[in-house]
Amino acid sequence: MGYQVCIDIGGTFTDCLVSDKNGEISIFKSPTTPGEFEKGFINVLNVAAEGYGLAPDTFLKDIDLIVHGSTVSTNALVEKKTVKVGLVLTAGHQDILVLREGPRKGAFQWKLDYPEPYVPRHLTRTVTERIDARGRILTSLVEEDVVRAAADFRASGVEAVAVGLLWSVVNSQHELKAREILERELPGIPVTLSHEINPMPREYKRVITAAIDASINPIVRTYIERLKMALDEAHFAGELLLANCVGGMMPVPEMIRKPIYSVMSGPTLAPMAALALSSEPDIIVGDMGGTTFDVSALRSHQIIVTPDSMIHDDSLGIPKVDVRSVGAGGGSIASVDAGGMLHVGPHSAGARPGPACYQRGGTKPTVTDANVVLGIIDPDYFLGGKMTLSRELAERALAGVAAPLGLSIEEAAFAIYTTSNHNMVAAIEEITVREGINPRDSFFVCGGGATAIHIAEMADILGLKRYMIPRFMAGLSAFGGLISDIRREDTAVLLTSSEAFDAEGITDALGGLLKAGRQFLAEAGVSRENQRFEFAFLGRYEYQSFEIEVPFTPKDGAITTSQLQRLIEDFHRMHERIYSIRSDGDVVEFTGWKLRSIGKRDGQDVWLNHKVPPQVGPVAGAGIRSVYSHSLGRREDIPVYKLSSLGSGASVDGPCVIDADTFTAFLKKSHHAAIDDYGNVVVTVD
Repeated sequence: MGYQVCIDIGGTFTDCLVSDKNGEISIFKSPTTPGEFEKGFINVLNVAAEGYGLAPDTFLKDIDLIVHGSTVSTNALVEKKTVKVGLVLTAGHQDILVLREGPRKGAFQWKLDYPEPYVPRHLTRTVTERIDARGRILTSLVEEDVVRAAADFRASGVEAVAVGLLWSVVNSQHELKAREILERELPGIPVTLSHEINPMPREYKRVITAAIDASINPIVRTYIERLKMALDEAHFAGELLLANCVGGMMPVPEMIRKPIYSVMSGPTLAPMAALALSSEPDIIVGDMGGTTFDVSALRSHQIIVTPDSMIHDDSLGIPKVDVRSVGAGGGSIASVDAGGMLHVGPHSAGARPGPACYQRGGTKPTVTDANVVLGIIDPDYFLGGKMTLSRELAERALAGVAAPLGLSIEEAAFAIYTTSNHNMVAAIEEITVREGINPRDSFFVCGGGATAIHIAEMADILGLKRYMIPRFMAGLSAFGGLISDIRREDTAVLLTSSEAFDAEGITDALGGLLKAGRQFLAEAGVSRENQRFEFAFLGRYEYQSFEIEVPFTPKDGAITTSQLQRLIEDFHRMHERIYSIRSDGDVVEFTGWKLRSIGKRDGQDVWLNHKVPPQVGPVAGAGIRSVYSHSLGRREDIPVYKLSSLGSGASVDGPCVIDADTFTAFLKKSHHAAIDDYGNVVVTVD
């Protein structure tokens, strides 16, 4: 077995984790190249090759697998730089994207403008056709309407088309015919069908998914083609897998077919890494990079998947790992408003020009500049000494904040530091306290290059008792990619109820899902013994508006009437867990059936074979660092330790600094660190 590589492109740095045949993992970083991400991709591979003492061509030839988390689609959506989309809907229903699902706002926010639809009305066309909820054709598709819509789209310069006809999930005949006509009339223009991309009965979720998918299809396709071309030119002959938003990997052809699954895919890998690193049941994952702080949670040692994530004012429409983000990264810019209030973020200095201390032309004060001024970051040992920072430029940038606040440079640096921490604490509380979860009962796993500098104060604010700083914290998402499964989620629509249970129809639907899942995994090269399938149904009480997802296990992939009571009880329990009530006498409706196809990759667990040597003798310090202490009002000399010199079983007490090649950790008083078998720093707070 050769090298296995994961590359995760962040806002400031591109991370590359490499696992060799023995499972030993090394991490490499290179500046991100906005607008030309494939260049940064190849650059970081060259850095890794240099790290192994190999020529780039030789290193690339020795790589069996590259897994990649991309931000291309997410950036396009966040910055609203998607392509022009034409939308085809059923006649009389042209306002599906305008009305959405009647989202409720605050009772007193009566001056709000209604959000603009994702596809504007002038690019929306309707066609005469009608299928009912049972799949019966009430009105045949008028093909001339589709031809006229195509002509209008051609005249408008549309670059992709989405089709969302009513009840196409139970009878796809009209959508399939519409695509046939559109592809004939608009050659080279991609067409997304709602019943293929998101087979669910709710028309808004289905149509918005199709519209978003179409709007990023040419962007994602172009990026993947440029990336593959760059890899081909570098003589890479291994396999390329791409991260998806449900916490796994997809083969390239599957991602090209469903590019919406690349949205927010990078941050979903961090909780997958935490799942592997700790056996704790309840975990909070915080990943602070250069631009954002991404936070997620695991409950009962399971990833939380949300069915309703948002992009601006619209739902994404598909399930994704629940990750929340705030603009609080190392590059977040600090400013003082006219009222004398300090703000940190959401705007970032990014990779270009970056923080002022990077010496690349940046002049605005950032969180990283503050950490340099505070003395936490050693300017001469950033990225293991591969990049030298300028304390002088950091101080000069912070002067623009210190003066209007009437503070010294160091006091201003601490103000930026603690404000950033409180911004991140608010994000953590959003996914814990507001979900009825006490963060004190959770184990915290740090990710990203900057979290370990800030976690000690955040832990004190939140009341955390234990947290982990992984050995590869700076590339936690990339590590998640290295150890993730191949995953896909499929849905079938079949409406039945506890009063008239259609066991035969459900079995047929599950059979179709299993067939598709097995075919997907087989095409991805997953052997039968490494295939796993998880089932769930979407259920609700009669007259309820929305469903909840409930896991279940069919016997041999089939459902019988004898299993109905088990399904009903599972639904009642899940409803009670989510809403604190159950209604045993009510009819339960089943609206959809889901299958998650999961394939274990060869070599994804090989990292478990590599443990760090045990600590021999007392722990030796690497020097003393003068760090500003707000409580003392002055600098304090604290010991510095090199992570590379700490063996398993070693322990150190705060206050201290732990330096690694790709991150710095700052421990406060009463924080006690111990190194585990894999070189991770596990901290206990008194």
